[in-house]
Amino acid sequence: MSMPDFWNDQNAAQTVINEGNALKEIVNEFKILVDTQENLEMTLELLREETDEDLQEELGNEMKEFTAKMNDFELQLLLSEEYDKNNAILELHAGAGGTESQDWASMLLRMYQRWGEKKGFKVDTLDYLAGDEAGVKSVTLGFKGHNAYGYLKAEKGVHRLVRISPFDSSGRRHTSFASCEVMPEFNDEIEIEIRTEDLKIDTYRASGAGGQHINTTDSAVRITHLPTGAVVTCQQERSQIKNREKAMTYLKAKLYQLKIEEKEAQMLEIRGDQKEIGWGSQIRSYVFHPYSMVKDHRTNAESGNVQGVMDGDIDLFINSYLRSRMN
Repeated sequence: MSMPDFWNDQNAAQTVINEGNALKEIVNEFKILVDTQENLEMTLELLREETDEDLQEELGNEMKEFTAKMNDFELQLLLSEEYDKNNAILELHAGAGGTESQDWASMLLRMYQRWGEKKGFKVDTLDYLAGDEAGVKSVTLGFKGHNAYGYLKAEKGVHRLVRISPFDSSGRRHTSFASCEVMPEFNDEIEIEIRTEDLKIDTYRASGAGGQHINTTDSAVRITHLPTGAVVTCQQERSQIKNREKAMTYLKAKLYQLKIEEKEAQMLEIRGDQKEIGWGSQIRSYVFHPYSMVKDHRTNAESGNVQGVMDGDIDLFINSYLRSRMN
């Protein structure tokens, strides 16, 4: 057996194991929900026989928690599109506006890292380009875990911030933008032809958040796909060869995402539904001033708990969007 065949078999076996573990988790979660429902029914029977205010309050709180878990479980079962179960690659890019937008991109970076940790995903920083004075110009994150792409595909688009700028000595209100791109991570599930002559490969010295990868070797890799203009970078590994392999995986994911967007654009044109794709088409607004509100413009889901949202509590928006697509 050749080395590539060996690694392909290893990857395929690992994929089967991961899917098997994910199915076990779903079955176990279902059993827990059934047991919880039986306990709630028993508590309700006790309350029918004898009134107890403390027990009634406890039942009310448990019912709210049970309902939230049921909704989340239902959503997991409904994530059935072809690559929903895959790991996800998320890219953030600061918009025009220099330090303001770069600081906003770093706030979104923290928000998605917190969200991933709460969901139990393994979150890796794959590429990091620091801002000129503060924040980040661009960053790429990898989310490893069942249905990572299924959830995060809801976040693709432009995110808008309105606040009193901490960088403006006059205390004026500023509006900043950052874009979020999300792609499924692939092993060998798809066939996308990438010709060597269509690639421009550059290497550079890696540098990242926290000072990792000190500039000693040109290990970081940037690949440009000339026909589409798609660009991917990777500096996660210390080896240039490994970074190149991972960058090719990310390129495959990006080209697949471009195909999806092309098909969606064709469907919109057929339906006569014209939507501008650009900085004016933000999917969500985060308003810190003159009031506190986060609102998703696609579903009208909103939250007044801005700090909670920035700490990673974004399931409200993700779930609302996914349910609207399913409906």
